[in-house]
Amino acid sequence: MWRVTNCLGSNNVGSQSYSDGLWVTCSNDGTGQSHCRYYSSMLEITPDLLIARPLVVTALIMTFAGIIVFITRGIFPSCVGDRSNKGAFITASGTLFVASSIVILVAVSFPASNIINNTYIPTGPEAVSRELGAAIYIGFVAFALLLAGGVALCRLGTRYPQDSYAKNYKGVKTCDSTGYPMKDYV
Repeated sequence: MWRVTNCLGSNNVGSQSYSDGLWVTCSNDGTGQSHCRYYSSMLEITPDLLIARPLVVTALIMTFAGIIVFITRGIFPSCVGDRSNKGAFITASGTLFVASSIVILVAVSFPASNIINNTYIPTGPEAVSRELGAAIYIGFVAFALLLAGGVALCRLGTRYPQDSYAKNYKGVKTCDSTGYPMKDYV
């Protein structure tokens, strides 16, 4: 339900509403029955929903990739190498979440803007009201959660401890041919 159109007219027995989604469109009559169908042609879909389709799929793929990157850093330590690379994995996961949130924001904002701008058309019928669907609101909440999670992971990745123990190496001064340090001799 990205776009909901309610039709209230004197010639209708009850009210009808139509909801357009990314892949299906549904019509609900006043009796409570709903009939949904897939779009039969790409020409039926409005340009804003046509653009939102690949953006939503891209955001989903990026989010799942971010989850996989985050999980991978702890499961496969041989791939990660030393512990200092775990911070990079966490930062990469956070970056994928932030990028996914931006893609979701674009995907949701474009249809929302078109719905809001076309709500009151003076040439349109007076008994038609256009409203934002539930998916638009869910998209804005998903944007906020992905952005907050991505920023938190990016901050955590930069603060991840580079070394879990202190390295105290003592350098050896020049040695003679026997291999002993020269500082021990007078």
